[in-house]
Amino acid sequence: MELRTYLRILIRRWWLVLAPVVVVAVYVVLTFETPPPSYSIVMKFATGTSPSGLSEDYDRFYSWRTSEYIAGGLADLAKTGVFAQAIADRLESAHPNLAAGTVQAGINTDYTRSILVIYLNYGDPALASAIAGAIAEEVTTSAAAYFPQVEGVEPAARLLDAPNPAQTQPGLLQQLLDPAVKLGLALCVGVALALLWHYLKPENPKHSEPISAE
Repeated sequence: MELRTYLRILIRRWWLVLAPVVVVAVYVVLTFETPPPSYSIVMKFATGTSPSGLSEDYDRFYSWRTSEYIAGGLADLAKTGVFAQAIADRLESAHPNLAAGTVQAGINTDYTRSILVIYLNYGDPALASAIAGAIAEEVTTSAAAYFPQVEGVEPAARLLDAPNPAQTQPGLLQQLLDPAVKLGLALCVGVALALLWHYLKPENPKHSEPISAE
């Protein structure tokens, strides 16, 4: 069946194609709400251990190299469920309903050389500050619990920036994405309905051109 045949079917039953789109558009307009603001916190940590051995001048190169490994390791660690559970455990008394999965979903990390950066995004500024404080404490005091290599030489990371939440507004693209997806799905449903109608009730060949099967 040629493409123009499909187009002729859709044009002839345009009302069936547009009906789901109109219904969904009305629903979107009536239920649309501006997404609530979120709060982001950026924390930077300097990583590294003290030089060890007979010659600090010689071993200092390896200490710098080690600090880069620590930054990378902690960046990967902070995105794990184990780390998120440790944060939830630290806040259990004050926030018993805080789930580790919620904490994990709000954490992102990066590192450059010997600097570890942890990004936290959360909807509640007070709880975001509490989670950030627990993250800072876990990173600076419990590195040896995850990496035995730094046992006895902590702190392997030192907090550089105090965790202060900053409000971030959702972008226009983010606000329009959900309605656009809904309208697109509605259009697909409309097209499917029009083609199904034609399949169940094909055109009368006496009043229209027969549809080619090619």
